[in-house]
Amino acid sequence: MEYIVQTQNLSKRFGKEQAVANLNLQIRKGEIYGFLGPNGAGKTTTIRMLLGLMKPSSGTIKIFQKDITKERIQILANVGSLVENPSYYPHLTAYENLEALRKILGVPKSRIDEVLEIVRLKEAANKKVKGFSLGMKQRLGIAASLLHNPELLILDEPTNGLDPSGIIEIRNLIKRLPKEYGMTIIISSHLLSEIDQMATQVGIVSKGKLIFQDSIEEMRRFAQPKVLFKVNNSEKGWRCLLANGIKADYQNGVIFLEECSDEKVAHIVQVLVQEGISVFRVEEEKRSLEEIFLQMTMGEQAI
Repeated sequence: MEYIVQTQNLSKRFGKEQAVANLNLQIRKGEIYGFLGPNGAGKTTTIRMLLGLMKPSSGTIKIFQKDITKERIQILANVGSLVENPSYYPHLTAYENLEALRKILGVPKSRIDEVLEIVRLKEAANKKVKGFSLGMKQRLGIAASLLHNPELLILDEPTNGLDPSGIIEIRNLIKRLPKEYGMTIIISSHLLSEIDQMATQVGIVSKGKLIFQDSIEEMRRFAQPKVLFKVNNSEKGWRCLLANGIKADYQNGVIFLEECSDEKVAHIVQVLVQEGISVFRVEEEKRSLEEIFLQMTMGEQAI
């Protein structure tokens, strides 16, 4: 298994405060890794350590299977990042901003047109950045982080403050990068709905600890719906289902089951009716990923 990023017991303390505690991230090549957590959970601290901007108190970071403390320069030559707001010269055009950076990075001039094409800013190349919308500025920031053709791209809250169309622009761009350019992307956010639209893998951090790390599908599995049965005598109905070998729960006058196929629903209704119980209503109650995220981060369920 080729891990692009691997941390082992990564920790950071600020005096008595433990900002990050024993984090074990595992990010494979070509993934869009959604790094999720409430504000203040330790996401930005972790990202700063991954970028070598902050030293860990303990633990190790390996990027491209190299130790960041020993080979920082070689590693960062292959990493692009957008942390907080992109910096740019408002009085210069998009092209001129990228040219200033290109000279520092020493990449060919042709690369400017390539990255402007990738972020769909080709038409605005010669417009001054001060006239750009927030979404365009964010895309220019991503273009700048792509100039040196990195293998790993780290984006910290890239859709923060954007309007819905700006969010869709950035989301579509991020989804294209692994497919078209083989990039691996880490994207941090406190918005689950945002990560749900883009990520292939998810890591959830709460109070500096990693409480979940798996595929987005696995996370969706926790959001499986319940089926509720409203009947005229719910306690009798519940006992009758148990007597027929059907595992159900009963609460506040409602019978409910986790994971229930259409065939099973039909069978339950048949059993209840045969026992002389009137079935008033059968409802499906979906749990949103948002609810699961809240449940996890509130510590009600450690996964």
